[in-house]
Amino acid sequence: MPAYEVLYSPLFREHRPKEYHPENPSRLEYAIGGLKEHNLWINVREPEDTTITELLKVHGREHVELVRKLSTGFDYLDLDTYVSPGTWEAALKALGASKEAALSAMEKKGLYLALVRPPGHHAGKDGRAFNAPSLGFCIFNNAAFAAYTLRELKGKAVIIDFDAHHGNGTQEIFWNDPNIIHIDIHERDIYPWSGYEHDVGGRDAKGTKINIPMPHYSTDDDYIFAWREVVLPILEEIKPKVVLVSAGFDGFRGEYLTMLRLTERFFRYAGSTLSKYSLAVILEGGYNVGLKKGLPAFIEGYLNEKDVEEIAHPGYEAIKTVESVVEIQREWWRI
Repeated sequence: MPAYEVLYSPLFREHRPKEYHPENPSRLEYAIGGLKEHNLWINVREPEDTTITELLKVHGREHVELVRKLSTGFDYLDLDTYVSPGTWEAALKALGASKEAALSAMEKKGLYLALVRPPGHHAGKDGRAFNAPSLGFCIFNNAAFAAYTLRELKGKAVIIDFDAHHGNGTQEIFWNDPNIIHIDIHERDIYPWSGYEHDVGGRDAKGTKINIPMPHYSTDDDYIFAWREVVLPILEEIKPKVVLVSAGFDGFRGEYLTMLRLTERFFRYAGSTLSKYSLAVILEGGYNVGLKKGLPAFIEGYLNEKDVEEIAHPGYEAIKTVESVVEIQREWWRI
């Protein structure tokens, strides 16, 4: 059985709003509750913090200093994104957890879950990314920091982001970096209104950014089809030792910030198909049922170490989307 660890700290609960906000500490209660129900709340350890020097590899000093300054009290970075007295320490600890997950995945094959708050994939180098209206609940980019860690060790890194929203911050940070492969499957035409098929990377990095913008109301069948036709062939071609996963579960049916209709079936399938790789899994979105049900399903699929055979019956719009992505990306990949 592959190794399995959870990197978690009570500090992640200290990033908290004054009034109701979707991104609040109860998210961790849903996640931990789901893991406990499936006997997956095991091998839990406290991660180290990171340093400002390391943080500046990912973000500009002005953004970093703004967050540190505002974290002395309660304030808003923008209409969506708050900062509280516990944010600074929680964010540094989240970065440290993400780095440790990546290093552990390099050292020994397994799944290393960075169960962190605040989330990060909308945070660009200087804050908001690709003309997004806000930071989308994110402070610092945990996945990008983990990817830098791997790139320094291996020269390259692979990120898969299946959060329902496009990881615009991650993509902006690595837009011109040919050594970071970023595959992002998300719902089309919702926040942050980026991540379309033709977004393939900057001049020297074309083809290293793969976007799969799925139709509204996409189901397990639609996602399984896209995953099988685009994600898996690219991974087979790269053959990475480690895959970084920006793991958002807000596309689960019953979550309230998207229109996707995914269930345990897709997440278990996705986990099973990644079982040949070592994974650093970094929590992004998911606000209730997705964390309680989707997160354990993904982990169980991975730990089972068997490719789940799924016959998919995708809808017309999903088929057309995947055909478009394949036609564009075929210039760089054997898909």
